[in-house]
Amino acid sequence: MNSESPLSGHISKRFDSELEDIRNRVLEMGGLVETQVNSGLQALLHSDSKLAQQVADGDYKVNAMEVEIDEHCVQILARRQPTAGDLRLIVAILKTITDLERIGDQAEKLGRLEIELTEEGASTSSFVKLEHLGERVAKMLHRSLDAFARMDDKAALKTIKKDFKINEEYDDLSRQLITFMMEDPRTIKNALRVTWCARALERIGDHARNICEYVLYMVHGKDIRHIDYDDLKDQINWDG
Repeated sequence: MNSESPLSGHISKRFDSELEDIRNRVLEMGGLVETQVNSGLQALLHSDSKLAQQVADGDYKVNAMEVEIDEHCVQILARRQPTAGDLRLIVAILKTITDLERIGDQAEKLGRLEIELTEEGASTSSFVKLEHLGERVAKMLHRSLDAFARMDDKAALKTIKKDFKINEEYDDLSRQLITFMMEDPRTIKNALRVTWCARALERIGDHARNICEYVLYMVHGKDIRHIDYDDLKDQINWDG
């Protein structure tokens, strides 16, 4: 972790408190989103329509938290006119809550798709790869939030690497589902729904990667989006 943290201290203790408060709000939002994702995945894998409906109905809480944190950031920008690390922190938070809101949308999608699958009498229990993909995505999201909480650039970089495995598993599952549809056209409707579930999980992985990139931006002051992993390691001088 970089010793020059944006929260390393200011002359104004109230400013320190404001930054800490907004950071804690982001972590609270992250915890809510993580719960939504885990619940959506469990509902899907266990055909639990009641839980799925709770996930779908709970998305408004994530949206409300995004609006609240966004407004608080704007107030800080207007009153404090932050520079350097403080400005990077606020920018990174604004970007992070956008990705968290989109993760919440994907969790809502999992809930609604589960309900549709149950209404069609379908089961996803045979799709072992979907469960494994979901577990991998949930772990990546947790690690990205942990990296954000600790502003840990090394953990963020390690977590970014996990996204490659998620993409590979998503591609494998997509090919499997296409095979099912070719072998039995009657499975097309539900196989497509499962494909959309897999796509939602893959997108959650992408957003988790984005959060890790914002951590690296906060710590190193570099915009590392659209940079290959090996080049990224070179830019932050890490051999891990």
